Amino acid sequence: MPAISKTINKDLKEERDKVKFNIEEFTNWFYGGSEKVLEKRKIENYFLSDKSLNLETDTSYLSYKEKYEEAIRRSCIVYPKMLKLHQELGGTEEDFRKIMDNLRYTMSAIQKEGNPFMLHFGMFTVTIMNLANDEQLSEWLPKCVNCEILGTYAQTELGHGTFIKKLETTATYDPKTKEFVLNTPTLTAYKWWPGNLGHTVNHAIVMAQLYTKGECCGIQPFIVQIRDLETHKPMPGITVGDIGNKVGFQTVNNGFLAFNNVRIPYKNMLMKSSKLSEDGTFIKPKNAKQNYGTMVFVRVYMIMDVVVNMSRAATIATRYSMVRRQSPINPNDEVEPKIIEHMTQQYKIFPAIAKVIIYKCMADNLRNLYQQITLEGTKGSFERAPELHALSCCLKAVCTNDAAKTTEILRLACGGHGFLNSSGFADNYKNATAAQTYEGENTVMLLQTARFLIKSFTKAKNGEKLTEGVFYLNDFVKRNGKREPFDDSIRGILRAIQAAAAGKISSAWKHIEEKKKFLTVEEATNQTGIELIRCAELHCYVCLLQTGIEEIEQIIKNVSPALREVFKNVLELYAIDNVLNMIGDILQHVDMTNADIDKLQKRLEAVLTFFRSSAIGIVDGFDLSDAVVSSTLGTYDGNVYENIFEAAMKSPLNQEDVNKSFHLYLKPFLKSNL
Repeated sequence: MPAISKTINKDLKEERDKVKFNIEEFTNWFYGGSEKVLEKRKIENYFLSDKSLNLETDTSYLSYKEKYEEAIRRSCIVYPKMLKLHQELGGTEEDFRKIMDNLRYTMSAIQKEGNPFMLHFGMFTVTIMNLANDEQLSEWLPKCVNCEILGTYAQTELGHGTFIKKLETTATYDPKTKEFVLNTPTLTAYKWWPGNLGHTVNHAIVMAQLYTKGECCGIQPFIVQIRDLETHKPMPGITVGDIGNKVGFQTVNNGFLAFNNVRIPYKNMLMKSSKLSEDGTFIKPKNAKQNYGTMVFVRVYMIMDVVVNMSRAATIATRYSMVRRQSPINPNDEVEPKIIEHMTQQYKIFPAIAKVIIYKCMADNLRNLYQQITLEGTKGSFERAPELHALSCCLKAVCTNDAAKTTEILRLACGGHGFLNSSGFADNYKNATAAQTYEGENTVMLLQTARFLIKSFTKAKNGEKLTEGVFYLNDFVKRNGKREPFDDSIRGILRAIQAAAAGKISSAWKHIEEKKKFLTVEEATNQTGIELIRCAELHCYVCLLQTGIEEIEQIIKNVSPALREVFKNVLELYAIDNVLNMIGDILQHVDMTNADIDKLQKRLEAVLTFFRSSAIGIVDGFDLSDAVVSSTLGTYDGNVYENIFEAAMKSPLNQEDVNKSFHLYLKPFLKSNL
């Protein structure tokens, strides 16, 4: 084995020397200020420096059972440290949020295949905070925060997913004993997929059909103890377990759950919105959607998870492409160029970097919007809730789809070495593709948004007030069929995409109206589903670009001239890449010529060239430690080949010169004289 000496790779150092902006200034923007950067680094180091986590172990070689057990071991180190840090910082809700935000990156280094505690704080505790009344909060919240109990959110069933109204699990109120009786009437009614449910948590918020006085009152949330707090055995009447191996997220411990006449106290139905009197009288909430607020919350924060995944993948591909040399551009060149010199390679990588920044702008914007609308809801105002729901649905679908697609493009950009598990792309891709399915199947999410858009278009045609995110529909209606003239400024590109989105929405609305003459509204909508999905996607692209423009226009007022140019190039690249990728939709509704398209193509090539000297600075500015990047191809030092070799030597097969299979099978086969 050759001796391996590690210094910063000279090719990567050469790239960093060309960066013209202050990388730390970019990092300060990315995390919200210099104080937050220091805070982030301190919290990350607090966890990752703990040697007992044994992060050097390559868990990919462990069995399914061993992976889960190791994930539990690590979680039981991390969470006491987290609670201790929370108290040291002050013990406030804001301190807790601060830790959780920073753990978003850190946990990806500790639990590469998913966190077996993630649903406890991410959904169980959040649901209690949102849907419990004051008395319930005082009883349950301290237990959640201190991890006296561990919980999950059990909604999805074996036979029912996104269509919540048809869930089969029942909770029947018994006024004599003041208890709810939970039952799983069929196999398809088994709760199936809830994270952490299999063998980890001892409580669950169970979404079930409430029956009282012989009537069904719809889906309501119930706190149910599912395992004994001392023995961890399932409670009487409870059937619970792990659903088995999956494509990814192996240590999330997704589980199944069934009930056979399980009785829980009256106080265990969360009653901040829906209420039930002790005599069994049901009181409807002011807004029936309140009970589903947890899912909106999760979708909002999923966009930040997309940013984490894509920033890591973009960092790996960028650093590798500045070290890997291959394929001379000019036949007579003696030295092979860095593969980043190839424009095709730049086109695979640089748009991904731009997307990370635009998605980061959107994630911050969406979180602020969620907090504003949640506050409005506490005051009884739900006017903007439908728009938040529609926006979170389409963003969840479009951004998670794009994260999976982009991660695969970046993996392919790294050639054969990208196929190594040690490249880090496998975990990235599995996490990205899992997000396409959980918290709402993406096609259904897009159709949810489309329904809002069709309603909004009807309002626009009738001259009614629209919410801010769909104002552009008014412009389309006012044009009365006239095509949008093309203007190649950034805002002109936005108007072109708005025209395409509005035109597609108008077309879908028209086709639904035509089909309603001989079909029901539901059947007409179903038959127009393909168009409706595209409506939602285009609307999402409008929202992303509009947010990117508005945010970057503010950012460039407060940064150095050098960094200002970087953000301008990010916006230019993102806008032009988008418009060229949806040219078919735009040509239907915008007066665009071949000359306009040629000009956009030249601008794309120009901005890729300008981006060339900034790319390494931007990905370094994401401030991802090697532990978080977790890749042989993407370490800060750029020593790709040394890293790959070291990782290969960790293979269990390389711990012996001759594997026992030789003596058992291979040698007899070779000596058999076939």
